Amino acid sequence: MKSYCKNSIIGSSILIMVFFLYSCQQLKTEVNKKPNILFLFADDQRSGTIRELGNIEIITPNLDKLVKKGVSFSNTYIMGGNSPAVCSPSRAMLLTGRHLYGIETQDWQSPILEETESMPETFIKAGYATFGTGKHHNGKDVFARGFSDGDEIFFGGMCDHWNVPVYHFDSTGKYDKKTPYIKNPWHDNNVEYIENCDHVIQGKHSSELFADAAIDFLKSHDNKKPFFAYISFTAPHDPRSMPKEYKQMYDTSTISIPPNFLPIHPWDFGELKIRDEMLAGFPRTKAEIKTNLRDYYAMITHMDAQIGRIIAQLKASGEYENTIIIFSADNGLAVGQHGLMGKQNLYEHSIGVPFVISGPGIPENEKREALNYLFDVFPTLCELVDIESPETVQGRSFAASINDENKTHRESMTYGYKEFMRAYRKENLKLIEYLVKGERHSQFFNLDQDPYEKNNLVAQEEYSLKYLEMKEVMVQEMKALKDTSQIYKQLLKETLK
Repeated sequence: MKSYCKNSIIGSSILIMVFFLYSCQQLKTEVNKKPNILFLFADDQRSGTIRELGNIEIITPNLDKLVKKGVSFSNTYIMGGNSPAVCSPSRAMLLTGRHLYGIETQDWQSPILEETESMPETFIKAGYATFGTGKHHNGKDVFARGFSDGDEIFFGGMCDHWNVPVYHFDSTGKYDKKTPYIKNPWHDNNVEYIENCDHVIQGKHSSELFADAAIDFLKSHDNKKPFFAYISFTAPHDPRSMPKEYKQMYDTSTISIPPNFLPIHPWDFGELKIRDEMLAGFPRTKAEIKTNLRDYYAMITHMDAQIGRIIAQLKASGEYENTIIIFSADNGLAVGQHGLMGKQNLYEHSIGVPFVISGPGIPENEKREALNYLFDVFPTLCELVDIESPETVQGRSFAASINDENKTHRESMTYGYKEFMRAYRKENLKLIEYLVKGERHSQFFNLDQDPYEKNNLVAQEEYSLKYLEMKEVMVQEMKALKDTSQIYKQLLKETLK
């Protein structure tokens, strides 16, 4: 009997010790798990469209909470684009960490070549589960290489928000199915096919569709493994549609006209007749711009509500405190500023994007004015979670700026659009140079005094030397970037005189 009791005690002790060691190992694994990444990415949302950051006319309660919880940057920019579909090269730069002249192609799809490692590929190699939903404008191959999971994937530029042609995740990576439909059911039963999708969900708004996919992922994900989730909305890109209750939140009579509103741009800057510019009449009217802004804001508010749903599920999963959340966008939009509607220009409203980041180790409710590009985000996230950036990355981490408002990693910014437009910013001064159909135009702005870029200083004597100095530096920057554009060649001639 004594022997039996003794053996039982020994056996129990061993079980307790095994359980203790297992529990310690589990605790160690949980403690050492890297932070998750939740990347929320909007389409055509310019900076200045979050209430907590100063726009009191827009309703963004969930983005406001994110701003209070983290750090927001007021000088985050895209570098431009060599395609009217600016969102495509912008997304290619974000996903590769490479600048405008370092991404391989510049067409509307901007596929990323196999030798260039993308951000989700880097996170997969670091042991992350990667999930993608929404707009992917950079080729099916790179999505297949970078994401271990996904749903409601849109391989396109723009679409009807209520009938989005999307794919479920394809483990083969082919994404080659087509969706059959009858085009004219009242006249015949001929079957045609919708390209680039395996299904279309009718009657559900794109923002809700992508949010639902993200929520389902968060519900099913095994929390033992860190995740990188990329939620790429198609809002607030036109066509501007949203549930009517969101439009009813806004009254056009209370929406302000931008201070730099113009009926028409003062000269032909090269893209006056592009699709985006045809979304309002010529000349622009204040009433039409107010209507456009109402719909633009309403789409953002609706998307904000979906972001709230995603974050609520993140909290329910128990992973909120260990998740870095980023909100940003692929480019800005004019919507009436400077007489323009689109993004095919280098004014602040079109190259500036919101950037908010929160999560473990990140200060709360702080603002930063440091300059950074969207393609700097890739190396920044790598540094924040302590993984190595690929050698192909050309961006610079601004992790130090996140934690210290006095730290900067860029003193100047260079921008480009197609063959005929270049810009350069240093501190508060910015110049934009144009060469369109042989005609030259120059603009020079003091952004501290003139944030809406209304007062061209080129002809003012007190700025003449500074303008020439910055123009010369810009040419040297363009040379270093291996810019071969016509405007570069023209500016080089002018600076050599």
